[in-house]
Amino acid sequence: MIMKPVFHCDMTIEEIGGAGKSYIESAWKALYDSLHEQLTAAFREIEDAAYGLYLDQLMPALFDSLEDAGFETAEPLEEHDFVIGKRLLFRHSLEKWGTEDNRSRVFWNVVRRKSDQQPIGTLLTEIPHSHLKFDIPAAPELYPVREHGKQQIAQEIRRIKEQK
Repeated sequence: MIMKPVFHCDMTIEEIGGAGKSYIESAWKALYDSLHEQLTAAFREIEDAAYGLYLDQLMPALFDSLEDAGFETAEPLEEHDFVIGKRLLFRHSLEKWGTEDNRSRVFWNVVRRKSDQQPIGTLLTEIPHSHLKFDIPAAPELYPVREHGKQQIAQEIRRIKEQK
């Protein structure tokens, strides 16, 4: 049985990232395998949106656990926002890396303490995926960064991607 991640209210962004990484590493492959046939069929009809269906199953446990521990990761929604995985906003993502069979989209969520609304950092969620067929070629990655401004977050994403 896959356990939800455990967070507590005094964690740093690095500690949150570590617990979140452990959760994703333990959960992603079994979920992928269990949904592969269904999402392969969905990919034929809805293409990349099939990855949203996958993330709708993987990510809510992480965001729910953060909220239960006293953190907030939601942004005010705008009229044309598209949200997957409970809290991943497409307007808060970049997809500029890789080939058609191994692309990389990185979403970001600023993490704030509910008590004072102060940001403690940002979680970057990287989703490797194919545009040619339903395939997640490697585990999704979670990166904790201290930055929380949009420009600084974009710079951190580029730095991380250039180091790979």
